[in-house]
Amino acid sequence: MRNYLKVFYYLHGMMKRACSDRGKLIEHQNKNLERIVKYAYDYVPFYHQKLKNVGIKSSDIRTVKDLCKLPIIRKDEIRKNFSKIISSKFDMNSLRMLSTSGSTGLPLRVSISKGEDDYRKAKHLTANIFCGQKPRDRYVTIASPSHFGEVPKLLRVIGVYDRTFVSVFDDIDTQISTVEKVKPNVLAGYSSSLLLLAKEVEKRGIKTIKPRLILGGAELIDDFSRRFIEEVFDAPFYDQYAIVELDRIAWQCTARLQYHIDADSVIMQFLDENGEEVSAGERGEIVCTSLFNYAMPFIRYAVGDIGIASEDECPCGITLPLMKMVEGRKDSLLVLPDGRLLSPRTFTVAMNMFESTRDIDQFRVIQRKIDLFEIHIKKKSEVVNEKTMESKLVMHLKKMFNVKDDEVTFEIQFDNDIRFDKTGKFSAVVSELKKSF
Repeated sequence: MRNYLKVFYYLHGMMKRACSDRGKLIEHQNKNLERIVKYAYDYVPFYHQKLKNVGIKSSDIRTVKDLCKLPIIRKDEIRKNFSKIISSKFDMNSLRMLSTSGSTGLPLRVSISKGEDDYRKAKHLTANIFCGQKPRDRYVTIASPSHFGEVPKLLRVIGVYDRTFVSVFDDIDTQISTVEKVKPNVLAGYSSSLLLLAKEVEKRGIKTIKPRLILGGAELIDDFSRRFIEEVFDAPFYDQYAIVELDRIAWQCTARLQYHIDADSVIMQFLDENGEEVSAGERGEIVCTSLFNYAMPFIRYAVGDIGIASEDECPCGITLPLMKMVEGRKDSLLVLPDGRLLSPRTFTVAMNMFESTRDIDQFRVIQRKIDLFEIHIKKKSEVVNEKTMESKLVMHLKKMFNVKDDEVTFEIQFDNDIRFDKTGKFSAVVSELKKSF
């Protein structure tokens, strides 16, 4: 049960700190950093051992400048040591389990407490409110079905910050019908899904969908696509950067110039290949330290993206520090024989909804032809029956994407290893089609 008093208490604090003096923000960061590091050292076996291995005591970390003394933690370490990263102060059964979308082909489990869930809700609302969302706005989000239960019953009853969800797997007619029926003031969702909706709305000449503002995220969006969405719906598009592990961590305000970092809840560093902080204007690996995750702390956590550090000030009046852009999660669209366009995220969500997803160590989807998809699977165990998994997965994908047996072929290939791209990155979903859209 969500504690609404806590949500609004957190929200009040976040709204206030977003416009406060930068010195006070740094004091807030230092105080909470010292607290979370001591807590992790005392109650989280993984971090206790990590700090001991490098000869660091929790008392050595007092300010943000001391973070460089700590080792960087990566996703593989968290996957391998999941049980050791959960705080001994929490009962595992009392925690809510989340999972990343697996855009790298490897989903990551994340555990949060009820209090942290309330805090995340406040974080989510803060950016939206600064962008113009009002309590009783009609609000539609195009996303994965896994998010459909996120709106508490009480909010639905009183109509405050309520949301209507549209599945990314629904056909475009269903999506348009639902959006038209709700007539949203706020239209949100995966950026590529919003782009697909805008393309179809323009093609059909629909004029009934008139949101006051649009909130996009989950994937990078190029300037051309952003302008196209804004022109179709005649509304401003605000991009937001979030990861499941920490929820929303950076977002665009009404000035739409750069991204405000949620620095009161997350310390974000931009590091070069040697682990040193880059200068303003330079690209760097994004490494985050959460100031609110206690059930499963994230301290100097490499999120897998590249960003550009900034020392600019925003004319909007919000004093939170800025970053210029996020790189590293941009993918191309896929296309089905009937003309439907799919975002790579839609495919990763579908794979993670597969009943035997826990038996899959890694996957890669390659669209070879308009009617041919290769699904490369690396199993977690040799005991997994390949024929059974292949049959069930093909059936699952055809059902998820609503295609007939003779329309699309899903070829399942089992590999001992799935290699990274030549760039050193890993693309879970790849299209080899030459597209004209």
